[in-house]
Amino acid sequence: MAFILHKLLFRINMGYISPVKDTKFILENLLENQNEIESETIDAVLEEAGKLANENLAPLYHSGDKIPPKLRQDHEVETSPGFKEGFKALASGGWIGVSSDPNYQGMGLPFRMAAAVNEYWQGANLSFALCNLLTQGIMDALTLVGTDEQKKLYLPKLNNGLWTGTMNLTEPQSGTDLSTIKTKAFFDGENWKIKGQKIYITYGEHDFSENIVHLVLARTEGAPEGIKGISTFLIPKFLIDENGNLGKRNDLKCVSLEHKLGIKASPTAVMSYGDEDGAIGYMLGDEGRGIEYMFIMMNRARFDVGLQGMAISETARQKALEYANTRIQGIPINKSKGTPIIGHGDVKRQLLLMKCLTEAMRIFILVSSEVMEKANKGDEFSKNLESFLIPIIKGWCTELAQEVTSLGVQIHGGMGFIEETGAAQIMRDARILPIYEGTNGIQANDLMFRKTLRDNGKTAFDLLSKINQDIKENAEILKYFKTTTDVINHIVEMKDDKEALSCISYDYMMGFGYLIGAWLMNKSKTKASAKLQSGDTDKEFLKAKILSSDFYNLHILPRVRMHFKVVTDGSNIVMKTLDSYI
Repeated sequence: MAFILHKLLFRINMGYISPVKDTKFILENLLENQNEIESETIDAVLEEAGKLANENLAPLYHSGDKIPPKLRQDHEVETSPGFKEGFKALASGGWIGVSSDPNYQGMGLPFRMAAAVNEYWQGANLSFALCNLLTQGIMDALTLVGTDEQKKLYLPKLNNGLWTGTMNLTEPQSGTDLSTIKTKAFFDGENWKIKGQKIYITYGEHDFSENIVHLVLARTEGAPEGIKGISTFLIPKFLIDENGNLGKRNDLKCVSLEHKLGIKASPTAVMSYGDEDGAIGYMLGDEGRGIEYMFIMMNRARFDVGLQGMAISETARQKALEYANTRIQGIPINKSKGTPIIGHGDVKRQLLLMKCLTEAMRIFILVSSEVMEKANKGDEFSKNLESFLIPIIKGWCTELAQEVTSLGVQIHGGMGFIEETGAAQIMRDARILPIYEGTNGIQANDLMFRKTLRDNGKTAFDLLSKINQDIKENAEILKYFKTTTDVINHIVEMKDDKEALSCISYDYMMGFGYLIGAWLMNKSKTKASAKLQSGDTDKEFLKAKILSSDFYNLHILPRVRMHFKVVTDGSNIVMKTLDSYI
């Protein structure tokens, strides 16, 4: 009876609260150009976005997992209950185009503000918020290489949510290796026609918007094999006349929906193009440069996935903290009977670990968003730094999300292993993050070969110089700073041994991530300490920031040494191991 009562007490209660205060602290104190946005603007945007996430999106999180989208016989998709209304609330507030050009109905705010509010959407309801990220992605593509006519036609309606967007890369035989794409595009004298099949298309079909604009990679007729023959096409679900009005249905359809481990409320579609005459598409940019455009856009996509890792970690942390503050089990050492499990030393350690890892990720994401702003304005140092940081953001943050969401289940104990509390769903939803938009193994190799060895470690050393400016007085972090310098030199020295480097690239990525985390947590501590000394009245919040940095240095920073030990000494054992031994 007691167990049944316990289950009832802790049955799903999302209870997500957007971390507005923490976001505001970072935006106003830890960025180089922190004064570019007025404090009142930051307050208004964060508060309204947080309210929408808390009240409209979070309550749909668990129900969407239990009642996933349905594919009807007419190839239309009915999304989870409440999702359509939730999207209307998001779109009507102008939240899709937070950092988009106001000439096309965007808010025109700096990218850091889009990153900040995107955390709230993702943290409240990851499955739901994927549609928004993909729409922002296709808007980035249009802004980058679209014609003036294409921008005028598509961007306003994408910004206001009347239309949404997708990205169509993957095919049954073509995942990571996009050079094997078989989808064909041919010109019939009037239009480009596309024929082929795409898989794993997130929100490939849904009922949120009146039109869906698909960004599709296809090989043009007569083009060479490999990546040079691939172009990018805009393929709308409904064709559009010269006045921007919707016309007949295009030759495309969703033929099935995937059944997944997590993010079940997100319709993951198998899309078929051109079963009849061919789907009409409109080339985006120049012929044969599709992969080039996609790689540029992937920077944003991979950043967004790293952001998702941070956001869902916050979701797991809040749920675990709520449970730990209410669940009574055992008598903690030196505590009275009836003390909640947060009083147990190891539970407290796990909660602190969740808190500090999530805080480090949040600072990393928002600081990097400012770097991306500067890169977009043409700053060369920022362009190189953005390129270097992206694989770390995607890889490190999504790996940490696995740890944090697993800890969330652990703190719930047996109640975490069953579905009633929702802790298991958070962990399931997080599992896709190290996989899509390029697996973390790909991110690690990208960091090693394209981002470090491409310039013989110059960008890596430039980043270390930037870090050194802030940690000169921190003896604890300086020890690891020297280790990192030695590791980069080691990698450059063995640059010709690509097989060996591929065996240690993951540890290089993770070690660098933990060092960056320590640097940024130290910046947070320094600022919090200064505000305390100046008489800031929010003493408990600032003291917590200092505690987080100290905990990070003692409990998390030593992971740098572990990972970099593998980098310097760990390749041989992998290379010497016969496949038959594994």
